[in-house]
Amino acid sequence: MNTDILEPQAVCSPITSSAIFIVATLNAGTEAAQTVKDWCGDVAGLVRSVGKRVPTGNLTCICGFSSNAWDRLFGHPRPASLHGFREFGGEGRHAPATPGDLLLHIRADQMDLCFELATQIMAVLGDAVTVVDEVQGFRYFDMRSIIGFVDGTENPVGRKAVNFTIVGDEDPGFSGGSYVLVQKYLHNMTAWNGLSVEAQERVIGRTKLSDIELDDAVKPSNSHSALTTITNADGEEVKILRDNMPFGRPGAGEFGTFFIGYARSPEPIEQMLENMFVGKPPGNYDKLLDFSTAVTGSLYFVPSADLLEELADR
Repeated sequence: MNTDILEPQAVCSPITSSAIFIVATLNAGTEAAQTVKDWCGDVAGLVRSVGKRVPTGNLTCICGFSSNAWDRLFGHPRPASLHGFREFGGEGRHAPATPGDLLLHIRADQMDLCFELATQIMAVLGDAVTVVDEVQGFRYFDMRSIIGFVDGTENPVGRKAVNFTIVGDEDPGFSGGSYVLVQKYLHNMTAWNGLSVEAQERVIGRTKLSDIELDDAVKPSNSHSALTTITNADGEEVKILRDNMPFGRPGAGEFGTFFIGYARSPEPIEQMLENMFVGKPPGNYDKLLDFSTAVTGSLYFVPSADLLEELADR
């Protein structure tokens, strides 16, 4: 694979302690479309301007476009595997598709950096877009999700992270790009905390304190870790890169996880969702869904940093 042709966006950057996720729809009219296209050439400069104020803050912004937005803004050619979010579901469980044309994944080690960059970006986009979801995420203790288990343990690192997340020669016009799928989950913490630690561990498939995966002999086949482990036809594991963030409003009783997964193709993430929501085999669904409800879902293509800038003139 040759990924030296185009520079990726900051997909494989280190996980930070803060993030803002903004999902927006593109408003009608040629003027709105042109504003977004012009912004494609400006966003890297905005990140540099804000990030320079705190050089150690690790500020980045990843920009993704939905299938519909790509067609409207940029036309052909288009990324080979870009399509609308595919819904999955079984009895009492549903992964819904919800509106979203533009995804902004802003992250840094300080929330003020994320906040400032989001403010500057939205000032430029103005009434060209309508924000349909905005989540401020935070790192929870030692990389734990809101339900108390460490999140992202099996993320690939280094060269493996690049190989699993960055498009290569299979779609040469879009090398250096990536696919990203996002969902917002809300958790029933009263019911979850009513389980014993041992019961929670069987749901997740890992120990809670030490974050060690349960032995296959005792790990249930409907545990979260069992159903989200994907292998290819050769028996090799196919990984994705997760940068999930907890969020919540304790006063409103809202406790959630913003799931965000990057991959070289949407296929492995979609297979995970099918395993979780439909079951493997069907009916053997992810028991975590007895306590967690997906309320949003959308899929985007993240062009390379070089292509993002070029798209302003397409």
